[in-house]
Amino acid sequence: MNELLSWITAHQQIIYIVVLMIFVGIEVIGRVPSVLHTPLMSGANAIHGVVIIGAIIVMGKAEHDNYAALILGFLAVVLGTLNVVGGFVVTDRMLEMFKKKGR
Repeated sequence: MNELLSWITAHQQIIYIVVLMIFVGIEVIGRVPSVLHTPLMSGANAIHGVVIIGAIIVMGKAEHDNYAALILGFLAVVLGTLNVVGGFVVTDRMLEMFKKKGR
């Protein structure tokens, strides 16, 4: 228990920043009209390429016997890739709606 309290005390500023980011994100997303959610989310999903790069770096620098870091890095790469591909699929579907249909 003392280790947890000392860790929280050492990382108090980072915890405050994360909590503030959560509240700001909820406030910003809550004020976006529902018509714009799909285009914004498809673009945001494409940004998750940063998650993929970070996960690859973590996996590359992890020790060979640190299975937790390797498994979490692998999951981050897989889920980030699915998110990026999903963002591009949604964007492609939206763009298809604006094309004229051929005869």
